[in-house]
Amino acid sequence: MINPVARWRRQLRGTFSNNSPTVPQWERDLEKGDDAGYFGPDSAAWSVHGSMTTLVAGIQALLIQALHPGALAGVHDHSNFRTDPLGRLASTIQWIFTVSYGDTRTAQQATTKVQRIHGYIRGSYTTNAGEERPYAANDPELLRWVHLAFTQAFLSAHGAYGGPIPGGPDAYVADWAVAGALMRVPDPPTSVSELTAQLAAFTCELRCDARTREAVAFIRHPPLPRSQQAGYAVLFAAAVAALPPVYRELLHLHPPSLGPVPLPVRIPTRLVLAVVQWGLGSPGPSETAARARRLRLGMQDAPSKRG
Repeated sequence: MINPVARWRRQLRGTFSNNSPTVPQWERDLEKGDDAGYFGPDSAAWSVHGSMTTLVAGIQALLIQALHPGALAGVHDHSNFRTDPLGRLASTIQWIFTVSYGDTRTAQQATTKVQRIHGYIRGSYTTNAGEERPYAANDPELLRWVHLAFTQAFLSAHGAYGGPIPGGPDAYVADWAVAGALMRVPDPPTSVSELTAQLAAFTCELRCDARTREAVAFIRHPPLPRSQQAGYAVLFAAAVAALPPVYRELLHLHPPSLGPVPLPVRIPTRLVLAVVQWGLGSPGPSETAARARRLRLGMQDAPSKRG
């Protein structure tokens, strides 16, 4: 009989790997390849994406992205997130970690696969001006919004609950601009000031309607195992607390409080993240595979200090 801790750890790993009983093969395959990849151990991308703050960032990115009616229409009309949320999560994680830790060829192939899937995602939505507008998942401006929301969320979550970033926040924005360029986002931001300016340009297009509220309700209460629900509630509160005020107000979300008194978020969040890190192990299999590839190629990296 599996003891309760082992069962919990297996369920936890399954949440991020579509219930795979072992480390997914694609993560093991990141050890293959003939170059260092786009990023390395000293990069801002590895620092942020190797941190547990990605759990908060992922929630926040979904909340921000849901404010754009075109992006949300694609998810609503074509995604199976309601019936297979873990599958969608696993696919997103695979692309992020492949670009972050894989060699350049593997990262490019993974991106091409995403773009091919996006090619089937088309439809229409109503703008805030009442105009019917066609959308396509590979539309450069919708891709820009998704990229900006992702970058903002991962940066703000790490700033609130993580450690220092090598080179600072600008270095992370510049690193992840590489992913934006792979996805054919025109002129992705390479600094925090550029990120802020590009996000501001979308403000008039954003709204919170019935479809947005439905998405937020799902993000707030996803179908997770009971053993993960309390921890997830803390992480959702952490994502809301770290949201830029403009998005929090649009979504009608509020940081946890007891009447007018704000409740502490940082300490419970860091505690939950530490427990999850213990459950999953650190460094993760993607980083471990990338380090093995780099070692095979003769790159002498310092050991990971996470854990």
